[in-house]
Amino acid sequence: MSTERYSKIISTELSVAEGLVKSTLFLLEGGATIPFIARYRKEMTGSMDETVIASVRDRLQQLNDLDARKQTILKSLQEQEKLTDELEKAIRNVGTMAELEDIYLPFKPRRKTRASMAREKGLEPLARIILSQQYEDIERRAEAFVDPEKGVNDVKEALQGASDIIAEWINEDAYVRRRIRQLFQRDSVITSKVAKGKEEDGVKFETYFDSHELLRKSPSHRILAMFRGEKEGFLKVSVDVEEDRGHEILEKIFMKGNNASSELVAKAIRDCAKRLLFPSMETEMRQWIKEKADVEAIRVFAENLRQLLMASPLGQKRVLAIDPGFRSGCKIVCLDAQGKLVHNETIYPHPPQNEVKESIHKIKSLANAYKIEAIAIGNGTAGRETERLVRSIRFDKELIALVVNESGASVYSASDIARKEFPDYDITVRGSVSIGRRLMDPLAELVKIDPKSIGVGQYQHDVDQSALQQSLADTVESSVNMVGVEVNTSSEQLLAFVSGVGPNLAKNIITFRNEHGPFSSRKELMKVPRFGDKVFEQAAGFLRIREAKNPLDSSSVHPESYYVVDKMAKRLNCSVSELISQAELRKQIDLKEYVTEKTGLPTLEDILKELAKPGRDPRQQFEIFEFDRNIHSINDLYKGMKIPGIVTNITAFGAFVDVGVHQDGLVHVSQMADRFVRDPNAIVKINQKVMVEILDIDINRKRIQLSMKGLNNNRGK
Repeated sequence: MSTERYSKIISTELSVAEGLVKSTLFLLEGGATIPFIARYRKEMTGSMDETVIASVRDRLQQLNDLDARKQTILKSLQEQEKLTDELEKAIRNVGTMAELEDIYLPFKPRRKTRASMAREKGLEPLARIILSQQYEDIERRAEAFVDPEKGVNDVKEALQGASDIIAEWINEDAYVRRRIRQLFQRDSVITSKVAKGKEEDGVKFETYFDSHELLRKSPSHRILAMFRGEKEGFLKVSVDVEEDRGHEILEKIFMKGNNASSELVAKAIRDCAKRLLFPSMETEMRQWIKEKADVEAIRVFAENLRQLLMASPLGQKRVLAIDPGFRSGCKIVCLDAQGKLVHNETIYPHPPQNEVKESIHKIKSLANAYKIEAIAIGNGTAGRETERLVRSIRFDKELIALVVNESGASVYSASDIARKEFPDYDITVRGSVSIGRRLMDPLAELVKIDPKSIGVGQYQHDVDQSALQQSLADTVESSVNMVGVEVNTSSEQLLAFVSGVGPNLAKNIITFRNEHGPFSSRKELMKVPRFGDKVFEQAAGFLRIREAKNPLDSSSVHPESYYVVDKMAKRLNCSVSELISQAELRKQIDLKEYVTEKTGLPTLEDILKELAKPGRDPRQQFEIFEFDRNIHSINDLYKGMKIPGIVTNITAFGAFVDVGVHQDGLVHVSQMADRFVRDPNAIVKINQKVMVEILDIDINRKRIQLSMKGLNNNRGK
């Protein structure tokens, strides 16, 4: 299939002008990244956002896969010498994988079936006679097919074999499969029951011990939960429709008379439905609903990850970070304003050692010695106890003390990246460093960790892993490029996510920087081995050089557009620096004067916006958050209590909120606002500070039910 036809299909499906789809496909096929296309090729794409561009890319891949499957099937049919002009036309024109497989099903090489064995016995002509439903004396006609040498010993066996062939014909009819598929998609019910003897062991799936609902209305989290329960052996899950509804559709298609032959056809219909067609459709529906559930779960995960990556950074501050613990002690590290490790040691303020005074003295002396400006405390085991200890200290100056989500810190500390960064330190030191750096710049630190280990999302291990990986990679790449990367201070891992760069070039940049010192301009990047024109085009706009001679090198203005800014400055008789610093000068610019065939208004508008805030971090300003200091454990909570919390995870059914007791509470979607909420992401974001009310507490199961109704003016964020 040609790109021309691809663009037409994608244009129709996504409701995007075909010309814009063609341009986007052209850019993608030329190696352009999604962030680059969205930011610097708006004229070609009609200012498509990254989500739409990703949809174009993904649909292109699906169509390529469909086309490849068509070629495989056509080759198979040629080898079988069964390819007709009509069949080839039908295959080439089909639009979905399911329809393609329906067409191919009758010709698909397979193991022996009841029908194939009946054909070998010469019963196919009898099957045609029966299906025509023209004969009342069908048993007499079947006598001609009795042949013990072929394995047909009597009339009964002949009629049974012919009926098996009819059942397979019905099952393999493309029109029939389309009609029954529509029935299943519209009316099938998914039922879940507890597996025999698994009531006690499978208690976490108790909600699904006896449940049933329309398949198409079952939300993604319930589908994934049921399938996980089934996989673990605690549930039995089935997808069914009312048999009579299916039989009625099939009878309308195949029943032609009311005689002995018709009775055999009716029997074959019921046999086909029970033995072949309905089980086949159940398998399809399970796959169909699983794919839908995967898409939704991956969307939720990606959105949560984006919010986590784009969390407000504290910035370049000298940080003392603590990875709390009881018996093993609390590992302390001191970091300079660039995140470099300058000191580490362990204190033991909690049981069994209880070295409280010594620990307070040590924290205070380290804060003074290293001129600490902020303290980061991991939220894991002993986190709240350590926070109380830190807040009890009277420092010589005012310090910020904050609890930091440490999900994934242990994964980072044991990784090759961490070992390479800190070859002389153990995993406890590395974990503490990660906690401190997360406070300074969440994005720069979290890109070092597999997104699946960060602790956001739902059922991430149950969804399609390749689709999840692609979505998460897109999210990380998008976030990194939205913020921009300071080329002279960033890590190899952060540079690797810059548009067009990748791991190998990131390593080359670091090596060049170490050998030749800081980059003084974006142009100098061209001296890095393998950093050619194409890479420069893709990457330069996202790389920042703060102290560059040309102030545009620290902005998101792409070097290909520098000439436009120079032209603006020349026309206003000022320097580029003056154009950036003086709003009055920028007000005099008429963008229409600078429109060319290459540079349109969307790009010019972006340039003008960037000149007003060159290189400014798009992330929100950092806000300090504190838990209620009177709450230390779940036992301190009571119904009706209203307390502050911080959103840690968002799912399709609600949001989890940390209220400072080592166990996140759930705000069900029905308790998020004083109105109907379809999407929890429309109400809250990861790391958002919220007020919640305690609805219910189950101390034994460590479950906390929360409400946000009437507490946060929740009209959407």
